[in-house]
Amino acid sequence: MMCQHHHMLALQSVHQKSDIPSEVWSRGFIGKISNSFGFTKGPRSGKLALLASAAEKHSWEDKRGHSAVYAVQGRRPRMEDRFVIDENINDTGIAMFAIFDGHGGEYAADFAKTVLVRNLNLKLTQSSHIASGKPVEPLSAVAAADTGKDAKDCDKDDQPEDEINERHKLHSSPTTGSSSLTQRRQSFRKSKTEDIVDKSSGGGNGNNNGNSNNANQQLETDLLSKYMGNHSPMRQVTKENLLNGTTGQQQAKPKPTTYEAKCYVSNGSINFGKIITDEVLAADYDLVEMAKKVSNFAGTTALIAVMHHTKLIVANVGDSRGVMCDHKGNAIPLSFDHKPQQVREQKRIADAGGFISFKGVWRVAGILATSRAMGDYPLKEKNLVIAEPDILSFDLVDHRPMFLILATDGLWDTFTNEEAVAYIRERLDEPHFGAKSITLQSYNRGSVDNITVLVIVFKNGRYQIGSSNGN
Repeated sequence: MMCQHHHMLALQSVHQKSDIPSEVWSRGFIGKISNSFGFTKGPRSGKLALLASAAEKHSWEDKRGHSAVYAVQGRRPRMEDRFVIDENINDTGIAMFAIFDGHGGEYAADFAKTVLVRNLNLKLTQSSHIASGKPVEPLSAVAAADTGKDAKDCDKDDQPEDEINERHKLHSSPTTGSSSLTQRRQSFRKSKTEDIVDKSSGGGNGNNNGNSNNANQQLETDLLSKYMGNHSPMRQVTKENLLNGTTGQQQAKPKPTTYEAKCYVSNGSINFGKIITDEVLAADYDLVEMAKKVSNFAGTTALIAVMHHTKLIVANVGDSRGVMCDHKGNAIPLSFDHKPQQVREQKRIADAGGFISFKGVWRVAGILATSRAMGDYPLKEKNLVIAEPDILSFDLVDHRPMFLILATDGLWDTFTNEEAVAYIRERLDEPHFGAKSITLQSYNRGSVDNITVLVIVFKNGRYQIGSSNGN
């Protein structure tokens, strides 16, 4: 059953469709009539038309002045993707776009969309006012209770930017290459978590070097017993040694530090990367603590893009992905997937006492197909999965982009970066800037996941902040 949130989005979608110019609607109507009589030429005819129609039955969309998003539930039993478009946060001139790809349920993705985004909006607004010399409005009682209670003050010698570790300073380059990101996957991943639980509990085999290691087997069994809940037979067997050898409460971890907005501003410049990193980690901590209380094992990726003047900052947790089309038509990665088999991720997981195994795709402890995520609390207890984002910064003057694509991996299972850029580039004059077309095309190609695609369009290499009339 869809949640109320989805009903609201569906209603919004219907309302928005009524605003599409009549000539566009007419073309679509004529196209449907043509399809019914078999007159349509091209890839939309026949079986593909039926596939697209099926995908559109459970779809969500939003269109603003210079951005649009289209999402389909696809072949999944429920919709776990969430998206955010804010072209001008509280009239600050800061734009924020986000994609959250949930797994194991909607709980984590909903939490990120509401709590994390709310906290980011507040911190970005306050930082903008401080940077521009405007007075910072006091927090409402509710906002102060929810977002300000743990923020620390700082002094001149304790600016958070001084704390940024070198591993966070990932710099972009127009020549950056990653063949692994442009190769189409050999098989589509049906699920990040729930499918592999059934395979593992049934003794599924794979090219798993860890199967010969009793410690790895025990860890996987312990983790799976948590995912499967109290009714799992394995829970009775491993009840006395869940992860740390006890059924008692795990030792509480300290909450990650967030700072007052002024701490992120230096000489009129805002440290967007540090704001996003701190707020993601703090929100993940709260999510995990809440999830423990209600025994919810859901997780979510997080792909967040913030634009201000000529700066683009992209934060990534997981395997949703962003791509830029520069002024030459090149596909420039805005993020890099967090996969367990990557050298640095595999080493980090091993150092934390975990392992990876191949079961259709490489998975952390045989369970999760992405090595970083928000939520997924059973895997967080030993830091096998972390929520620390990678931050990439781009100078828009140098790249002069035509558009950006932010999408969940439902798209990237069927499109390479280059294919997606080429596809959207030919469809920027469509009502959704190509977002709807490529989403449905991904479904037609066989994607078995939820699919969400967000396209942000630039004019003459510049992003124009959304107007107040919502056009």
